[in-house]
Amino acid sequence: MENKMHFYNTLTRRVEQFIPNEDGKVAMYTCGPTVYHFAHIGNLRCYIMEDLLEKTLRYIGYDVKRVMNITDVGHLSSDADTGEDKMVAGAKREHKTVMEIAKFYTEAFFEDCKKLNIKTPDVVEPATNCIDEFQKVIGRLLETGYAYESGGNIYFDTSKLKEYYVFSGQSEQELLVGVRDDVEEDANKRNKSDFVLWFTKSKFEDQELKWESPWGVGYPGWHIECSCISMKHLGEYMDIHCGGVDNIFPHHTNEIAQSEAYLGHKWCNYWLHVHHLNDKTGKMSKSKGKILTVSTLEENGYDPMVYRLFCLQSHYRKPLEFSYEVLDNMSAAYDKLVKRIASLQREGEVDREKFDAYRTQFETALCDDLNSSMAITVLYDMLKDDMSDATKFALAENFDQVLSLNLTTALEKKSEESGVDAELEQYIMEKIEERKAAKKEKDFAKADAIRDELMAKGILLEDTREGVKWKKA
Repeated sequence: MENKMHFYNTLTRRVEQFIPNEDGKVAMYTCGPTVYHFAHIGNLRCYIMEDLLEKTLRYIGYDVKRVMNITDVGHLSSDADTGEDKMVAGAKREHKTVMEIAKFYTEAFFEDCKKLNIKTPDVVEPATNCIDEFQKVIGRLLETGYAYESGGNIYFDTSKLKEYYVFSGQSEQELLVGVRDDVEEDANKRNKSDFVLWFTKSKFEDQELKWESPWGVGYPGWHIECSCISMKHLGEYMDIHCGGVDNIFPHHTNEIAQSEAYLGHKWCNYWLHVHHLNDKTGKMSKSKGKILTVSTLEENGYDPMVYRLFCLQSHYRKPLEFSYEVLDNMSAAYDKLVKRIASLQREGEVDREKFDAYRTQFETALCDDLNSSMAITVLYDMLKDDMSDATKFALAENFDQVLSLNLTTALEKKSEESGVDAELEQYIMEKIEERKAAKKEKDFAKADAIRDELMAKGILLEDTREGVKWKKA
């Protein structure tokens, strides 16, 4: 492949050329949601960037198999296997069963993904489907001495490993900075860093989901789920494992420990982690109260594509700060961009030399540690170039295979939703520009006359901070 993919490997702490285990094929795993509540837009930043990675790999010619889990049991409120099961807490909150909660929020998650043009992974597997796989791996770890029973639970013994903190030379205390919730100590552990593989005595009388096991009735710990689900569908070797930076420790650290102890060899070569989305108060979190969701953005008048563009304009390894002011600017930029592309004449010859040159620039940007901001700069540069509209439109379509911003279809979709055909929409846009010019010349009578003319056609204008918007009256 002419363009070689390079990205930052958290495992080696450097940017590396990506070389898969099998030529032309990529085995990719992404940590899925714990479906106890709606996903907030911070969660979804991670899935947008993972989606970008998968689509980039496909774009440059790889055959990708992507697997994702759905955590519907076993994820406790602390990353150190203490506290309450998040699924049970969700069921209590809404007076429903755990499975009702799981079904509702799984569907809500994928609806959000659909709105953001996030491709559904090739395999999506709920943890509750894989109890046999969990027990098989845990049983083997007990046999080989990597696990032990204590206080009614099965634990992984980290003291058996030559190296446990594989992602960093930092101490455990330093690593805990990235953990979601406060970490409590479990007196049943032999070593502070040991972690639960299976709870054989439920800590909660109302724990709804329990299964028979060789060690008594119980349920799996959170960390074992991703290891087993990935091995079930991708085999013993994996190319890329993705997640948010708060997955690095202890979740991904523990995945590597148990997987390689079970397999007896290196499990995954490349680890990619997406940084947090922050607001002015810090990292977005469900524990803070009101959750900022895709639906919230829509209720405030934002196209979900505006949020996707907002994420793509920043590098995945940098923290990103959200504000409505920034989103207003992004909304105006997105509207201008899709209108520019919609104005292109699609008929005519495509200049293959220009097309190939810009496609190469676009690929090069994405292959440089997923530099999506530079890829979008290539898009803007292409639109300014002195070449045929047909070539520009073909390139916009081509780039959107990866960017997934509805670049060539956004206005058509808006027309369908608004019930306004393309000819009338073009007329509306011309009148808005004419009114804008009249106001600039202080000809307010003419500006009012244009507003009234559009109102007579059933079109209502609204002056907003990011420009004039219209809708059917």
